Amino acid sequence: MSKEIAQLNELWTDIYYRLRYNHSEKITHQAIRILQVIQKESEVGIKEIARAIQVSHNTASEHVKRLLEKGYIVKTRSAADERKVILQLTAEGNDILHRHSSLDEEKLRHLLFEKMTKEERQAVLDAFALLKERADDVYYR
Repeated sequence: MSKEIAQLNELWTDIYYRLRYNHSEKITHQAIRILQVIQKESEVGIKEIARAIQVSHNTASEHVKRLLEKGYIVKTRSAADERKVILQLTAEGNDILHRHSSLDEEKLRHLLFEKMTKEERQAVLDAFALLKERADDVYYR
């Protein structure tokens, strides 16, 4: 199984490397991780950011401050508890996150999907859906 895991990791990184967006924004890996946490989790505050990226509350707060200044996130109040500050992505934050963590849709369309049969495209989508389902099983334990 270790060989299969190594093979999957190599395939995954090769796919991402070849099909990623070309981007010019200067943003740290840590900042991208924070944007991902805000996008994927519900009602995220500084405490949840600190826990997710395994840094102190003060360090998380400094990272969040920089993202606020860049206009990638905004602070809102929880509907359930007005005292709780919730972080949300702005449209620009969503765009930056997409370009730094997703595959380039034009590359996928022109270099891959247009050259595949309908059955091949469905096989790829089915395989990724299965991986996501299993990842959810691990994540939500």
